Amino acid sequence: MSTETGAALDTGPRGHRIVQGPRGVPLLGSLPQFGKDPLAFFERLRGHGDMVRWRFGRNDCIFVADPECIGQLLTETERTFDQPLLGIAFRTVMGNGVVVARGADWRRKRSLVQPSVRPKQVKSYASTMTACAVDLADSWSGGERVDVKREMAALTQKIAVRTIFGVDTPADAASMGRAMDIAQQEIGKEFSGLGAVLPDWVPTPGRARIKKAAAVIDAEVGRVVARHRDGDGERPDLLSRLLTAVDETGAHLTDQEIRDETVTLYIGGHETTASTLVWAWYLLSRTPRALAALTEELDRVLGDREPGIDDYARLPYAQAVVKETLRLYPTIWLVTGIAKEGARLGGVPIPEGTRVWSSQWATHRDERWFPEPEAFRPERWDEEDGDEIPEYAWYPFGGGPRVCLGTRFAMVEAVLILAVLARRFELEVDPGTVDPVPTLTLQPDREVMATVRTR
Repeated sequence: MSTETGAALDTGPRGHRIVQGPRGVPLLGSLPQFGKDPLAFFERLRGHGDMVRWRFGRNDCIFVADPECIGQLLTETERTFDQPLLGIAFRTVMGNGVVVARGADWRRKRSLVQPSVRPKQVKSYASTMTACAVDLADSWSGGERVDVKREMAALTQKIAVRTIFGVDTPADAASMGRAMDIAQQEIGKEFSGLGAVLPDWVPTPGRARIKKAAAVIDAEVGRVVARHRDGDGERPDLLSRLLTAVDETGAHLTDQEIRDETVTLYIGGHETTASTLVWAWYLLSRTPRALAALTEELDRVLGDREPGIDDYARLPYAQAVVKETLRLYPTIWLVTGIAKEGARLGGVPIPEGTRVWSSQWATHRDERWFPEPEAFRPERWDEEDGDEIPEYAWYPFGGGPRVCLGTRFAMVEAVLILAVLARRFELEVDPGTVDPVPTLTLQPDREVMATVRTR
């Protein structure tokens, strides 16, 4: 299998050029290499150049690693690049929510969902985030052994169901949590395996599992929505805002649309933040200097009190810890788009129908933008003394018109949780390397066990 970098195939006016990447094998292209280890594969593509041609099955693809081209891909989505039709596993779980929808349907749904996660609304959820984190901190004791992944998942699930559903837990939180875990795993398996090129109608064991998981999610969300519809008075939760939202024609979201957007918000507010916090504890445990800088800031700013929304801006190092964690372990680890007629990147024409890929994992670890890219250095985000980071060299929440609507929610949630817990405790994560597994988000490949140390 050839992996030689060829001569430039196309060159743009600013010096950008497309080079030939791995040739792959007949029919499958580079799918076997990609499926074996998607993260390593994207890093190898980055080694070929900033714009690399390769094949995913029978599809012609271009991988981009240059921030300028990445920015164009993200900002031109809906104009010269289409949102791709994602796999059947992803669509079974997410439905046709704002993450999946395209064109006019996407614009309508975004206009209805966006008001629920504006900064003013996120501010109103901050006290819930802190209260849930305090409950967890009160349950810990020095010397205790904890499963970090389980603890963070339970915490962010509690926050998600309170802010989205307005209740402490769904009727069966455990079942919903298991269903979400299955969904993540199967989406990752299908995306990087043969399921990525199989027609939707082909039955597989994985697709059967995803249908069962989606049925559990549907039933649980349906019960909570029904309770909301039967309730009296206004509620401050996200679901209530979705139920009362109307578009420019005066129409409400349908029951199916409510389900799809609720699941999207749940995954965005639960799965992604939990994953980020697990990686943050893992990195802090292995970087005493960063942990000391974090606790110094928390002691200086908070003293003996718990954080509130006004403290978010006063905790720049805590923000930097989250940003640096998202650099090394971005929850969203790839972005794709399909070129329309007239599409260009870096001045280079992109043939219509070409699928363009970029990977946060690969770009975030590019030494051109991040010196010592494998090192956990929150200081690189210091506004005065940090690194000069080009726009779209860091894009854990995507960008452009389809930037993640929950960006503010996720950042505030992660910082406040970290502040509550790290003010009282250190988590001494067990020795050994933890590797990321690219499912719907980047998940640890094993349990992350830690000993709780009281500060």
